[in-house]
Amino acid sequence: MSERFKVSSVGDGGPQTNYGSIDNDEFDGKVSTPTSPGGGGVVGDCGGDDDGDSLVGGGGGGGAAAGDQETAASLSFSLANDRAVSPVLPGTIITDTIGLIPDRPRTKSPKRKDGADDKPFMVDMKEMSGYEKNLYLYSEEMADRPRVSMMINSLANYNATIPSAEESDAKPSAPRAKLGTLMGVYLPCIQNIFGVILFIRMPWIVGTAGGLLAFTIVFMCCCTTFLTGISMSAIATNGVVPAGGSYFMISRSLGPEFGGAVGILFYTATTVAAAMYIIGAVEIFLTYMAPMLSIFGDFTKDPSIMYNNFRVYGTVLLWIMCTIVSIGVAFVSKFAAIALACVIGSIIAILIGIFYNIGGTEKLQMCILGARLLSQVDNCTKEPGYDLWSIYCAKENNTVAQNISECDPYFQTHEVSLRQAIVGLASGEFTSNLGSHFMEEGKIIAATDDPDDYESLNNPTYNQILIDITTSFTVLVGIFFPSCTGIMAGSNRSGDLADAQKSIPVGTLAAIITTSVVYLSYLLLFTGSYDVLLMRDKFGYSVGGRLAIAAISWPNEWVILVGSLLSTVGAGLQSLTGAPRLMQAISKDGIIPFLLPFAKSSARGEPLRALLVTGCICQLAILIGNLDYIAPILSMFFLMCYGFVNLACALQTLLRTPNWRPRFKYYHWSLSFVGLSLCITVMFMTSWYYALLAMLIAGIIYKYIEFRGAEKEWGDGIRGLALSAARYSLLRLEEGPPHTKNWRPQILILAKLTKDLVPKYKKLFTFASQLKAGKGLTIGVSVIEGEYSKSYGESHAAKQSLRRAMNEEKVKGFVDTLIAKNITEGISHIIQTCGLGGMKPNTVILGWPYGWRHSPDERSWRVFLDTVRNVSAAKMALLVPKGINFYPDSMSKVSGTIDIWWIVHDGGLLMLLPFLLRQHKVWKNCKMRIFTVAQLEDNSIQMKKDLKTFLYHLRIDAEVDVVELMDSDIQTYTYERTLMMEQRTQMLKELRLNRKEQLNISELGFEAANIEDKLPLVQAIVDHHHPTGEHAASKVRFKEEEPTLDSDAEAEMSGASEDTEKKTSKNESFKKLLTIKPDEANVRRMHTAVKLNEVIVNKSHNAQLVIINLPGPPKTSRPESESNYMEFLEVLTEGLERVLMVRGGGREVITIYS
Repeated sequence: MSERFKVSSVGDGGPQTNYGSIDNDEFDGKVSTPTSPGGGGVVGDCGGDDDGDSLVGGGGGGGAAAGDQETAASLSFSLANDRAVSPVLPGTIITDTIGLIPDRPRTKSPKRKDGADDKPFMVDMKEMSGYEKNLYLYSEEMADRPRVSMMINSLANYNATIPSAEESDAKPSAPRAKLGTLMGVYLPCIQNIFGVILFIRMPWIVGTAGGLLAFTIVFMCCCTTFLTGISMSAIATNGVVPAGGSYFMISRSLGPEFGGAVGILFYTATTVAAAMYIIGAVEIFLTYMAPMLSIFGDFTKDPSIMYNNFRVYGTVLLWIMCTIVSIGVAFVSKFAAIALACVIGSIIAILIGIFYNIGGTEKLQMCILGARLLSQVDNCTKEPGYDLWSIYCAKENNTVAQNISECDPYFQTHEVSLRQAIVGLASGEFTSNLGSHFMEEGKIIAATDDPDDYESLNNPTYNQILIDITTSFTVLVGIFFPSCTGIMAGSNRSGDLADAQKSIPVGTLAAIITTSVVYLSYLLLFTGSYDVLLMRDKFGYSVGGRLAIAAISWPNEWVILVGSLLSTVGAGLQSLTGAPRLMQAISKDGIIPFLLPFAKSSARGEPLRALLVTGCICQLAILIGNLDYIAPILSMFFLMCYGFVNLACALQTLLRTPNWRPRFKYYHWSLSFVGLSLCITVMFMTSWYYALLAMLIAGIIYKYIEFRGAEKEWGDGIRGLALSAARYSLLRLEEGPPHTKNWRPQILILAKLTKDLVPKYKKLFTFASQLKAGKGLTIGVSVIEGEYSKSYGESHAAKQSLRRAMNEEKVKGFVDTLIAKNITEGISHIIQTCGLGGMKPNTVILGWPYGWRHSPDERSWRVFLDTVRNVSAAKMALLVPKGINFYPDSMSKVSGTIDIWWIVHDGGLLMLLPFLLRQHKVWKNCKMRIFTVAQLEDNSIQMKKDLKTFLYHLRIDAEVDVVELMDSDIQTYTYERTLMMEQRTQMLKELRLNRKEQLNISELGFEAANIEDKLPLVQAIVDHHHPTGEHAASKVRFKEEEPTLDSDAEAEMSGASEDTEKKTSKNESFKKLLTIKPDEANVRRMHTAVKLNEVIVNKSHNAQLVIINLPGPPKTSRPESESNYMEFLEVLTEGLERVLMVRGGGREVITIYS
């Protein structure tokens, strides 16, 4: 019997499945394992060993042979790089058994030793599977690509949810619940949206803002969440959204930087929401249910006493709730159903009570002194001996006045009256309650707008009710907005939904519409049912400390008090449960390194560390004490999250990314932008300084993740935005060549690689970094000789080495490699094709071929010269740093001078380069000196003056010097140097021609010389032409290092001494070399190189860097001319440690204009 198995893994890119097989019946040790794309799995033969060891090779490097003791001691199957591996034919399968396939006869095809199949062409079709018969055309494809029949099940049941923390002793997770729209999305959203603000602040908001402005506040907040719900529905239906809600959606839509920032904000909002719910629960309990439990005295006389009570009781309740959450979420989940029932029951009780009391009720009466609202007293009368007389006629000696003239002036002049608190919808108070009553803190609640009524005028206020917070339209927006939050509850449960794509948008939007209708309708009902003074009395002191919304409910106010208390506690538990898990999800993503410790869970799978931090942050919010101060802070963080949700949807829609295919179709980018605008507007309306603080926190987190966070590639919209912006910019740059003012070096580094495929001269990257100072385009490229199909691995390794070198030298740019059959052609292709549009490199940095003299092969300089020609043909600037290993690294600082030897005009590149170098800290302390060369017929004084003026207009500070090169005869040394060069060139030419004859350059006729035996060949030729009396050993001599010949050359040269006849021919060749006369043009070129070198060494021997024009290469490609050109450059730069040879691209790169 054969069993089919599959091994699946989940990555950001989707499901990856591996297949293999085991024969169950007659298990003879033959195991077929999957093969990876890397190198083909091998079949291991267990062979029925007594010790039971079985070795299976597969993946990556070609697999292990049977009996290999170093690979594994037990049957194991490995996944190579999370890639899908090849399927096997029917009848072969492993681990997780997904089906049994009946046995069928299988015969193995006999193989010849050469690997060919001995089976004849005509075969028995009955022995073949359907795939072998009908899809044999794709047999080679199936070797490394899974069949659809095997992949389709994994694709259809792909689960991308964030896995919960699993421990070694954790029990297997229970099967996921398959919830519908009602239970999975609608009711959880209802529970989270309806909150404490509805019960304890809604009437106060209506009374303070008036019915009209209150309707505006609620409608604006509901529109914000509704538009956000549309955007969220689009994002949530564009794939699976695991737990994490807005964090997951933002991070996968806008990238890890934005996602991490929003995730932290969302976590903070959830934590502060827990504090708000706890303070609300304490307020309900202490103010309306058990005021006698106040620790610090009568809080009706001093608000600070009430807030201190909130802090103490809130702290106790917080840590009790944290303890419950730490035990496990089972209780929280069960309590959520009770809290949901309380919320729905309370809302229904309020609605019934409003219509039950449609004609008003006499149960609640308010005592009014003149126009001022008073705290409840037993007898609302001015008669002596009653409560009001005792309060307003009290004397300092704790006695009561008997005459009203000795009482409070306002008490003397105004009468006392009773006023009905609940007037009912039939009273006609609706229109009179539409106006606003915004007031400052400390003012008296009065029925009129007369300052004499609401101003205390420094008189005692007695039992008159005061405003405890300065109110305005924007303040009320910030206080009310938390009532509209909670719309993410459905998307957070996507893993438990039967059809998340359908349930999330329908349930979320239905919940938002339902709660919005309830808010707006209840707002209007409150406007017509309550007296405005009762609604403005926040804590209900005028009716004996009763909750206004509970007083109107049916059948009893305790229904609302108990229901609101339980629902508020339940909401707090939900927040304390969700916030630590959100932090754990962020920590597990690894985008914020310092949060990694919070990714660990307890043995029960609870994030205890994150819960502890959450409790501490919540404690800080509870210490604020006042719910009206906590709510605006909470609003800021939620508004930031919702704003980013809208931004993500708008960007994805406008960019039209291929993966943006949401099932929810009723969205538009304009709606998302309106939602984003509303979020920003409400933020700044509520509190501009809180808004700036929230943005600052988000910005700090963004930059931290950008510089220190782990690199994540989630296919986010910001990358798409960057691509769109890059496309737009490239098309704009393509409109024409950049202006001279905008020219900057876009560098192409041609890096030579060692045998280990690492850059030979890393200082080239260092120099590029110093030249760019972190700005502009830099591309590092290497050419590998070979065929692409055979050298792909080397190319990839070389690219990694280049990237590593650029990172080490802190060069921001790109790297690439090119495989070509010829190095010169490869470099030519790079120069022609590198870059895109207006972002093509315009400057090439090319290393100097230091070993060109030591190699008889002309390729040692041919590549260099061909590159110089190609760069010139492409109209690109060329920089050739010589002595690159002596250049300073990026951590050091040099001081001295940078000397520019301006021989020919190159578009001003020689002036611009030192200016750019001095922008870097390494060269910042160096001064510029510019030298130019004057001939006898030139006016050197005028040249110096003009050069100073030119530099002044260029805004470049530099010393100027004009060096006069006087006409002089060509010296004997110059002649000899030229002769030596040409003889060397001729000698190497003959050496190449006679290489097969193993010509040995050490036996060219110098055996007779005594001291010449110890000198290099080139020096010996010079000494042969120079009379002994005139050329002593102490004079300037052209010294060469000993040629380092490879083993092949040594082997060739070692066998040449065996034939005497060959010695004779070599002596004749040497005599021929001695008869060479130097070419006049070469002598003149050598004269220039020697003279300039003498002047440069004399003037710039102490300079930190010498920059000089690079002479043009010879137009002909003859080896003799090219070798001579290299010799001229060596002579020109002899004796200088750091030289930068520069050749302009044929265009002006610097201008005097602004």
